[in-house]
Amino acid sequence: MTATEAQTPECQICGTKQRSELRRAMIVRPAVSKIIQQKSGNWDENGWICMDDLQQYQHLYVQSLLEEEKGELTELDKEVIEGLRKHEILAANPDIDFDKNLTLGQRLADNIASFGGSWKFIIIFGLFIAAWMGINIAAIFAKPFDPYPFILLNLVLSTLAAIQAPVIMMSQNRQEERDRQRAIYDYKVNLKAELEIRQLHQKVDHLLSKQWERLVEIQEIQMELINELREKK
Repeated sequence: MTATEAQTPECQICGTKQRSELRRAMIVRPAVSKIIQQKSGNWDENGWICMDDLQQYQHLYVQSLLEEEKGELTELDKEVIEGLRKHEILAANPDIDFDKNLTLGQRLADNIASFGGSWKFIIIFGLFIAAWMGINIAAIFAKPFDPYPFILLNLVLSTLAAIQAPVIMMSQNRQEERDRQRAIYDYKVNLKAELEIRQLHQKVDHLLSKQWERLVEIQEIQMELINELREKK
């Protein structure tokens, strides 16, 4: 048992002695250990570290990793790093948050655009035009309200097209904004998953390396014991 192990376990960084919050320093990956050594100047792999300090330095490591690969961090990158530190779930449905902020006019524009781009609208509008023309042609000898060539009908169609076009454009702009929100959510989730997987690989490699070192030490001790037994015989 080393001198460090014989003492009461405490965090090397903040000095906390809550055993439930402490972890062995040997499980910390070398890249994170290097940052701890640079920031605190005191690091012993045989010592202990609390979860709060460990998460803080892991946060600094991820931040430095992204800065090294991408240069200056964006606000999205900072949100992902913060979510990674707090173990937050970033996956969400952006449509729910987006639809909550829609005004009555925006909802009405979306419904009009949805209806105007359906077969139901085409059929109803086709029947309306046919009825309009049929009534005026049938009543040609009784002073129809819109005789051929249907000038009033052309005015109605032009007005409808002039109103419908900006409504559809407003709906399309919101659809583009919704797509951007989805892309942002996808980027944040993918970046967090990539960082989590990278940290997991590094941690597994570090643990395997430490386990191999321990096995080598045990094997050396066993060989020494075997040699002593042979010498005694």
